[in-house]
Amino acid sequence: MTIPQMAEVTKIRTDHLRALEEGNYHAFSAPIYIRGSVKNYATQLKLDVPKIMASLDAELKGTEKFSEPPPLVVESGSFVDHIMFWLSKVNARVLMIAGCAVGLVVLVVVVGSVIRHAHGKNSTPNLPPAVYQPANNGNTLPLPK
Repeated sequence: MTIPQMAEVTKIRTDHLRALEEGNYHAFSAPIYIRGSVKNYATQLKLDVPKIMASLDAELKGTEKFSEPPPLVVESGSFVDHIMFWLSKVNARVLMIAGCAVGLVVLVVVVGSVIRHAHGKNSTPNLPPAVYQPANNGNTLPLPK
């Protein structure tokens, strides 16, 4: 079979098939793609797949790029990453309920503070409703000092 025919049958790109034939594994981004392509290719050619895979593993261990599997997670030690990680573990419903509870507490504190502040600034004496007693008999305005 030709490379284009094999690519059609195996659904492996032609440049990847050529790279496999040449032993150029740098065309692949990760070893998992190399292993899958080689297994698929060897199966189609009716070769001894376990022997081919063992040979491939030995060959990949000799390369610098594919000797170890790539890390699954890139470690980042920033404070924001840790906060986002812990927030991602919190249930959204619990977070919403906690946010509403905190908002309610803040509202109660603000309203209580406003009420206490309003009662503290009351400069009129405790008079019955609708009774006002001016300090200067109501005839003239007080003189500036």
